[in-house]
Amino acid sequence: MAKMGITKEGRNWLYLHHSKARLKASSHTSSLLAGFALVALVEIQIEEDVSPALLIVFSVCTTLLVSVHLLALMISTCILPNIEAVSNVHNVNAVNESPHEKMNILIQMAWAFSTGLGILLFLTEIVLICWVKFDVKRIGNNKGAAWASTAVVIPVGVIFIIFSFHFYRQLISHKVEQKAKDIEELARLANDIDMNNHNSGGIQIV
Repeated sequence: MAKMGITKEGRNWLYLHHSKARLKASSHTSSLLAGFALVALVEIQIEEDVSPALLIVFSVCTTLLVSVHLLALMISTCILPNIEAVSNVHNVNAVNESPHEKMNILIQMAWAFSTGLGILLFLTEIVLICWVKFDVKRIGNNKGAAWASTAVVIPVGVIFIIFSFHFYRQLISHKVEQKAKDIEELARLANDIDMNNHNSGGIQIV
């Protein structure tokens, strides 16, 4: 008995909803972290004795953080309405009108910026804020507090990077397996068509 598998249209719909979920997650994450970075930049009280080099690094990191998340937010805002419009249409063939396949690179970019590079920059931002706030004369140049925050964030960042690479490898492996199954299915269908044509050609009309 033949195994029942998901159809091509069904797989396209799953891929559409997966892209939609990614864009929504990227949009929410980027808006939250970009807003935090802007508030931190505006509200932070900078003392006069803060190292100029530290201020330069802090300003560059904040600018990169906001820029990366705003780029991810812009991509999500531009593509998501088109995908949602198609997903609300109750027609199996409507999935072919969705731009999620043609704009897959942009969707992957928004996802990577928001949940990858953006989070690493956010962790770096936390460390820099601690150094700007604690390494000042007013509180006795409390470098211990700054180093403590750095010691906490570094292993968290390492774990995050390891998890990201592992997750990405598993995702790529899953996609390769799906493509291999599709190729096997196409080969089987082509073989069936060839056999049917051969059998039809062998019939002689009396």
